Amino acid sequence: MRPVLLLLLAAAALPDVTTGLNFIVAFPENIAYYYPTPPKNKVRITALYDNTKVGIRQYTYDYLEVQMVAGQSQEFILDAQLELAKANISSSTLQLTSNNNIAVQAISYRNNSVQTALVIPINNLATKYLIPAIPNIHGTTDIDVTVSVTERAPFKVIIVNSDKLNTVTLDGNAPLQIQLQPNETAQFWIQRQDGVRSVTAQLPVTVLFGHTCAIREGCTCGMLFTALPPTQDGNLNYFIPPSLASIDGSTFLLPSDQQSIIPFNPTTPMVRSSSAVILYRPGLLLPLIAETDFAACFVVNSIPDMQTHAVILVHSQYSAGVQVGSSPLQNPQWQPLTGTDYVWTLFDIARDKNIIWHKSSTMAVYFGGTKGDALFGNPAPIISKTPDYRGCVLNPEVLQIGEAAIGWRESIQYCQSKKLDLISISNTDFQAQIYQKIAQMQSDSPQEMWIGMRRSSKTGEWYWLNNDTVTNTDWGQGEPGTLSDGQCAGMYLIGGADFAWRDEDCCKAAFPLCYSKPVLLQNSAL
Repeated sequence: MRPVLLLLLAAAALPDVTTGLNFIVAFPENIAYYYPTPPKNKVRITALYDNTKVGIRQYTYDYLEVQMVAGQSQEFILDAQLELAKANISSSTLQLTSNNNIAVQAISYRNNSVQTALVIPINNLATKYLIPAIPNIHGTTDIDVTVSVTERAPFKVIIVNSDKLNTVTLDGNAPLQIQLQPNETAQFWIQRQDGVRSVTAQLPVTVLFGHTCAIREGCTCGMLFTALPPTQDGNLNYFIPPSLASIDGSTFLLPSDQQSIIPFNPTTPMVRSSSAVILYRPGLLLPLIAETDFAACFVVNSIPDMQTHAVILVHSQYSAGVQVGSSPLQNPQWQPLTGTDYVWTLFDIARDKNIIWHKSSTMAVYFGGTKGDALFGNPAPIISKTPDYRGCVLNPEVLQIGEAAIGWRESIQYCQSKKLDLISISNTDFQAQIYQKIAQMQSDSPQEMWIGMRRSSKTGEWYWLNNDTVTNTDWGQGEPGTLSDGQCAGMYLIGGADFAWRDEDCCKAAFPLCYSKPVLLQNSAL
């Protein structure tokens, strides 16, 4: 008998990092606070469940509550006064609350100066952020910044506090500590000689990095901001699809773990870093997605009057599993990523198809676009990190192996005591998914598990406990035997590689394989 083993697959699933119940949003100064055209700052909210109630509060007043259904995405235009001006400390923030998980994207928009950002829920914010090197921008960072012209101002770090009193330290050559009230922001102007390396807070915060009006292509200037990813710790791989970069050699990588600027080389489109990496090209600061942060389901949305697209990066072996809404990705032009096992493609975003998901693998998805000569983009909001052939997972399926070997009838009772069912695996896609997950769970010792199939005592025919039709079976060689050989179905494993079924005496001791279905996004677009 093998040692006691209890594994809960849901607990092993990586947490979602971009959907939640509470968000705090700030809109940096775009071009200049005195610019004659007012800003059209917006948030795009996507609901994942029916009967979702979202509260939208600007500053400490002007409260709006809206009701949304699963899969619905809606834009909300905000008060122009919400945009930050030059004040060091401000309470001009947007607070979003919801009774169900939502995804949020911020859109800063003034004339042809556009930037977008993925908004992280408060519960997944961090207390430390590394500040990357300031990129070299001709006309912005290589001139005398004492001249009072917007595009010649220094870069900014903006700290956005959440809903509790907080103490924040800006670490550099002259460390600075400040105290922020709930929902306040603090702006700091930084230059290379300041040696600013990190932001550390007692409680979680958001950190924005960029410039009010950095010079971009065509000698114009436009807003250049991104939300910094939290500090990560590890040997991380970042893969860079060429469509994210410019073709004139003006793309650079800004690793946050070092004060260096690395020219992007399209012949080696991978960089390794111990922390976050930001891609810079004129008009865009884009946080790259680490391979460990690939996910299975994303939301993307077109923006009215702007050209929008998505960039997908996936392992070449799994490119056929990408879905957009209820259909496979149509006519993808997959291109190999040089020197890697990955492929990538770019496609235009349709208004009525905003959910991108994968049946069996994780991937990276970026949102981006243009308006005039403005360039914008951000990592697409993640709904789920758990792949499933049936759709976009909100709560993963649970797969649990019993603690002791018992009979088939006792296995049914055991699973029910855990509010689960003895598993019925009646189709080939489900079998493949379950086998893959069991292989990740098991030791190398031989094991036998009960599944939810047995013979009818009256007819001798096999049936599933969940009443599915018995069509796609996976019997081992010579199985099943005669009625006298066994009435209940077990699954035999050797080293996690062999999942053949065989009939057994129902009183034999084996380990119950218990299961509950996932909660999937019930979206009309799926």
